[in-house]
Amino acid sequence: MSAPTRRSAEEIGSTSVGPRPLPPLRTQRAVPAPDEVDTVLDSGLRVIAVRRAEVPMVEVRLRVPFADLGADRSDGQGSDHAAVAELLATTILSGTRRRSRVGIDDDLAGVGGEIGFAVDPERLAVSGHALAEGLDTLLEVLADLLLDATHPPDELSRERDRLVERIEMASAQPSIIARRALQERRYGTHPVTREMPRPEEVAAVSADAVRALQAAALRPGGSVLVLVGDLDPIDAVRRVDTALAGWTGGDAAGLPALPALSARDLLLVDRPGAVQSQLRLSAPAVGRTDPRYAALQLANLSLGGYFSSRLVENLREDKGYTYHASSSLELDPHGAALLVETDVASEVTAPALLEARYELGRLAVVPPSADEVESARRYLVGSLLISMTTQAGYASTVASLAAHGLSAGWIREHPARVEAVTVDEVAAAAAEFFAPTRFTGVVVADAARTADGLRSLGGVEVGP
Repeated sequence: MSAPTRRSAEEIGSTSVGPRPLPPLRTQRAVPAPDEVDTVLDSGLRVIAVRRAEVPMVEVRLRVPFADLGADRSDGQGSDHAAVAELLATTILSGTRRRSRVGIDDDLAGVGGEIGFAVDPERLAVSGHALAEGLDTLLEVLADLLLDATHPPDELSRERDRLVERIEMASAQPSIIARRALQERRYGTHPVTREMPRPEEVAAVSADAVRALQAAALRPGGSVLVLVGDLDPIDAVRRVDTALAGWTGGDAAGLPALPALSARDLLLVDRPGAVQSQLRLSAPAVGRTDPRYAALQLANLSLGGYFSSRLVENLREDKGYTYHASSSLELDPHGAALLVETDVASEVTAPALLEARYELGRLAVVPPSADEVESARRYLVGSLLISMTTQAGYASTVASLAAHGLSAGWIREHPARVEAVTVDEVAAAAAEFFAPTRFTGVVVADAARTADGLRSLGGVEVGP
């Protein structure tokens, strides 16, 4: 008996008359609504509890608005809020009046649990999970941390040194330099630009300052707690109300509205000796509640939102200027922005910027074809469904939506909105949002090697 003939992937994907066509997409089935409760406690804390009983676990996400409302950066220095907030997030697990660091770890380990804290200019975020039977313990530990974290001076001193070292290392990274420059180009001295404190600010933070910030700013009003897992939603809300009964104090501080993002020349930020340049272009967009949002998403995917996009095809596959080029939507409660980014060798900085602008203009005047739209649609719908597959993914998605004032129903309904978008609507979004004249941004590069080319290209502030 002869061995079976092996065919290559190319042979399998082809027929005698050409490539084998992809089968049409089946009609997308509606995502069923799980059993859930969405309510606001007397303290002002919004609680969303969702039953997803695939595994006997519970995922917890807490989002607390944590902005620096006292920032005054007219002198270019700003407040120390970002530094204090970072140390709060890194030392809050060091112990409470009832539990040591080891005690916290032991209690969580006993119920298969973990908990972590992170902070950004907009919010303090808590992520955790535990076995379903350990929900009460997880909530008890969370309440203890929110109300009675001690931030011991010795622990704070160690974490402060580690944080200074991490910031010093990160601050030398080209991507961090570019991000900081972009934020200041877009939003000036607004607190949202304080994504990373300066090392000297961190070095000056005391334990008293961290405790004072927690007492003053870690409040339930306007915060959102999401629980997803093997639970009864009504009972879960009752348990939260009991465990967090002592967490009171009014409303947490949200960010003020962002300044309008206006079109202007890119700014060349000199990075002497750099062998690579960072290109960051940004323009105003619209958020999830806008009726144009789904069409904007598909137009963005066609430009650079995934690997099968125009930017990747041009800058990476055709020109070989970069390994990675992308476009994305940045969303916050006050609005949205488009971001186009790539990193290229210094000698092709101006040509790469020319091609990026070319692709923006081409998208605006030669909109995505029906095939491009359909490919982007498949990718987007699939990504949305994947985000709802696991308890952890669903919890994170719901928490993100809730921070923007939306319910979990939005993500379940959005695949249908994406399916309904027409090619003409994508073309209209492309023309409205992607014209090169709408953008601003930065080029972080060695000015000695790139300024002449950028000056010749135009639309870039390159200095004298």
